[in-house]
This record gives sequence, structure tokens and C-alpha cells, in this order.
Amino acid sequence: MASPTEISASEFKAKCLQILDDVASHHSSVVVTKHGKPVARLVPMEDQRQPLGGSWEGSVKVHGDLLDFDTSLDWEANP
Repeated sequence: MASPTEISASEFKAKCLQILDDVASHHSSVVVTKHGKPVARLVPMEDQRQPLGGSWEGSVKVHGDLLDFDTSLDWEANP
């Protein structure tokens, strides 16, 4: 990633939506300044999708067939 672009807070306010689009599409970052001093950094979000099982992978073990169960059992529920 290239070095971040600096932009004044007033310019950021005027062009906010376009800057957000640019950061997302170019995977770049922007430093927002007030009176020439950096106050915030806008960076693109990392991809939040995880493969199915992601954080559960390796922590759940299945013993037997989950769909093979005795339906003739009587179940009681608390009233």
C-alpha cells in the first residue's frame, strides 16, 4: 500500500462520499488533518467473510450420524 494521502478536515467534509469510494476501490488510506496536524486515518475495511466453519474449525467433533435418531422416544416438556 502506498503512503497515505493527506487531506484537510474541511476538504474531507466537502468530499467525504467520494473519498470513501476512492479508499474502498483503490485500497488506499487517507490521513485527515486539522491545522496541518494529523487527527484521523481512513483505511479500507478488510474482507470480513470467513469460510464456512471458520472459527469453529477443529473445535466441534461429530460422533455418529446426526440424522439417525430414534423418533419413537417420548419427550416431556416442562409446562
